[in-house]
Amino acid sequence: MWTKWALLTDLYQLTMVGGYVKEGKVDQWANFDYFFRKIPDQGGFCIVAGLEDVIRYLKTLHFTQKDLSYLERTGLFTKDFLLYLKDFKFTGHIWAIPEGTIVFPHEPLIRVTAPLPEAQLIETTILNIMNFQTLIATKAARIRHAAQNDPVVDFGLRRAHGPDGALMASRAAYVGGIEGTSNVLAGQIYGIPIRGTHAHSWVESFPSELEAFRAYARVYPDSCVLLVDTYDTLRSGVPNAIRVGKELQEKGYRLQGIRLDSGDLAYLSKEARKMLDEAGLEDTVIVASSDLDEWLIESLKRQGAKIDLWGVGTRLVTSYSTPALGGVYKLTALDENGKKMVPKIKRSDNPEKITNPGVKKLVRVFDRRGQMRGDVLFLEEEELPRGRSFRVYHPMFAHVFKKYPRHFTMEELLVPVFHQGELVYECPSLHKIRGHTLAGLEHLDDAYKRFHNPHTYHVSLSTKLFKTKQRLLKKATKTVTLVSNS
Repeated sequence: MWTKWALLTDLYQLTMVGGYVKEGKVDQWANFDYFFRKIPDQGGFCIVAGLEDVIRYLKTLHFTQKDLSYLERTGLFTKDFLLYLKDFKFTGHIWAIPEGTIVFPHEPLIRVTAPLPEAQLIETTILNIMNFQTLIATKAARIRHAAQNDPVVDFGLRRAHGPDGALMASRAAYVGGIEGTSNVLAGQIYGIPIRGTHAHSWVESFPSELEAFRAYARVYPDSCVLLVDTYDTLRSGVPNAIRVGKELQEKGYRLQGIRLDSGDLAYLSKEARKMLDEAGLEDTVIVASSDLDEWLIESLKRQGAKIDLWGVGTRLVTSYSTPALGGVYKLTALDENGKKMVPKIKRSDNPEKITNPGVKKLVRVFDRRGQMRGDVLFLEEEELPRGRSFRVYHPMFAHVFKKYPRHFTMEELLVPVFHQGELVYECPSLHKIRGHTLAGLEHLDDAYKRFHNPHTYHVSLSTKLFKTKQRLLKKATKTVTLVSNS
């Protein structure tokens, strides 16, 4: 599908690129940062995801004759521009934060340094891929945290936003820590473990619930999980499941689990657990589904629900409570003299929308216990203050600063992905990416993981970057004043 994505862009990207070509800016280099401004659900962290799909997109990006013919028929574009697109190939540099890394607002998750038309053209698709997958990976991590590391399975295929959305959601959910998926195609493509039980229709298709359970156990004696709420969970479903479970035991098998999909999950799970244990089926797990999300799971945990595995669907794959990540792609530096990149800034009356200028690197600071203590943006040319204490600043306020001691360690987060258009990064397996997520969360204090009023993680600027930003803001303000007075 990647070869069909050249026109998966906003029209204004093409009109701008056409303008750059017309204005002789084909060889002018620029730097763009992809970042987000707010954490979904007023949370304390995000999990970055989608880089592998961005790499596939860039590796295959080209315009077919069919694409060019369509653009020509619009009457918007010159022949010179269409010739430019005919030979288009990405030739720039890309640095990115590896998937599965914990990230925060205003950090460059992807840094694109390339000829201006090339960097501009790829904006929309990068945003489309990264915004969605980072959103779902973050949601998955929150749900897993609420489940207190119980297994969580993605049941969201039927409610996902189309086939491509379903695949990307299953992939991103696995990056975020989900253990498996009901999406068989995602299992085939990505190697995600596939999980599932049966629906109420299976039970209704037999003369009785007991016959339905026995039939399912005959067909799948090694992986039998029975849905027990078709008629009456505690008076029919669980007793019939216990009967079949004992019959399986007699044949050398075991009832793997029962699933609850409706009703008071806390009460039903506790009662079902008692019944299973009294029948000698202590190792039969209880699976819960039914419009779950992190808040409901957290509540069920507080109520002492006896649920061992959580099947989460709609509210995971659509990020139901916050259905979009506000990622943006902003120009932060431009080659104006053919020798070096000049920092650029976007000024706004809304401080949150003021960009951090220049080509930057991102450093994570850890204390002696290996816990994350803050992130710092440095200009690319700066030497890192390893082995010595250093001061960093709030992105906007000179009076808000902190000092990191010399014994703290640092890790650069951005790694090279493309150099002069050639891929220099080896994508890890999806299983390794998931492992990276889980390991990273161990280094993040629980204060940032809570769902209500999480602690704010500090993303600061180096002294040099802070001064550069203030200088550019003053210059921009002066320019606005001169225009207003003219």
